[in-house]
Amino acid sequence: MPLSEHEQRLLDQMERALYAEDPKFATALEGTGLRTYTRRRVYLAVAGFVVGIGLLMGGMVVPDQIWVSVVGFLVMLGCAVFAVTGWRRGPAGQGARPPPGAAPPPTARVWERV
Repeated sequence: MPLSEHEQRLLDQMERALYAEDPKFATALEGTGLRTYTRRRVYLAVAGFVVGIGLLMGGMVVPDQIWVSVVGFLVMLGCAVFAVTGWRRGPAGQGARPPPGAAPPPTARVWERV
């Protein structure tokens, strides 16, 4: 549901006041750091997953080294968990949910206009 013109003006005014009062906090709420953090986590998890597949296959080639395959599987499992938890939580301090009834961060407006 789009905001009324009056509500939009009030929201813009509050956003400008926040930037004027505490620009460091306002830029922390923009969310670009969260996307970068999540992307980096997923890239690391994919790289680790590929290493885990290599270990799994390497353990199959050498018959007496089954533990290498087990380690490869555990690396793959750990990387999958690492990637999924990266989507659910953000970096420390940014992943916490606001209390019920709190105003959304200023970047939430972008989605309301679409």
